[in-house]
Amino acid sequence: MVGKVSLLRPPAIQSGAKIAVVSPASSAKAERITRGIERLRELGYEVAASPHAYGRQAPYFAGTPEERIEDLHTAFRDPEIAAIFCTRGGYGSNYLLEDLDLDLIRSHPKPFFAYSDLTTVQTWLLDQAGLVAFHGPMVAADFAVENGVDQSSFAAACNGGQVEAGPQQGLRILRPGRARGVMYGGCLSILTAALGTHFTPQTEGKLLFLEDVGTKPYQIDRMLRQMVLAGKFDGVSGFIFGEMLDCVSPGAHPDLVEQVILRVLDWFDGPIAIGLRSGHVSGGNVTLPMGIEAELMLEDQPSLHYAEAAVRTG
Repeated sequence: MVGKVSLLRPPAIQSGAKIAVVSPASSAKAERITRGIERLRELGYEVAASPHAYGRQAPYFAGTPEERIEDLHTAFRDPEIAAIFCTRGGYGSNYLLEDLDLDLIRSHPKPFFAYSDLTTVQTWLLDQAGLVAFHGPMVAADFAVENGVDQSSFAAACNGGQVEAGPQQGLRILRPGRARGVMYGGCLSILTAALGTHFTPQTEGKLLFLEDVGTKPYQIDRMLRQMVLAGKFDGVSGFIFGEMLDCVSPGAHPDLVEQVILRVLDWFDGPIAIGLRSGHVSGGNVTLPMGIEAELMLEDQPSLHYAEAAVRTG
């Protein structure tokens, strides 16, 4: 269960399946979209770019809110589409939240790959429709880059395997221990921005993944503290932080962000990991299904192991 909503696993993505590419937030460079689509085709998928996937509208969007949400709804509605991949995040998907058709999406569940600005779209669909979220590689951001995708987690998430991650995916121990729970989370700054709105994420009691990029340690401190004050860490079983790419202060010790995390969470006696490359990463973007039970083991060899598949194979 996801709160009071039954978990909705979409069908697995079969070899040769048709996938839709959408741009629900910012515009992406055309050459990067094209390169990412070519890579997906090399992996054996048929790819259909939505009408506004390559769109550009001032100052930084891929289209009007109406155009962008229509592309998204069309991709969910189309029976030929097996999965939906975003080109990039950036900014702008918050304009779509109020008009997301939850009934349509419940009736046509599909893997929806995104991260960054799309975090609240994913948590809202998980919280309200029960749809498993795929916090994983995007077309222009990751598939367009050499070695931009962690293939083992991507294949497991798509095909009904059990996703696993460890030191090879960057996972490191900040505080040892074991925890089990429903994986949940995404980009910390986007999760924090949703507090106090109708779309507040349901982080409580979860195995929580948090990541960000280019954010100074004091800003990480402020956002974590805001989550604490909002009660959003109540009952959390364990914390997994991402690579935290470029989350540094000039002249400060390189592990300052780790010190900040341990200090803000000094009241928490469960396991805390860091370094997992999912979302904003330097390479090898790991696919993390959200809404699925997983176990975090931070002992001699840190590991994250999903207890079940993210998709239906039957």
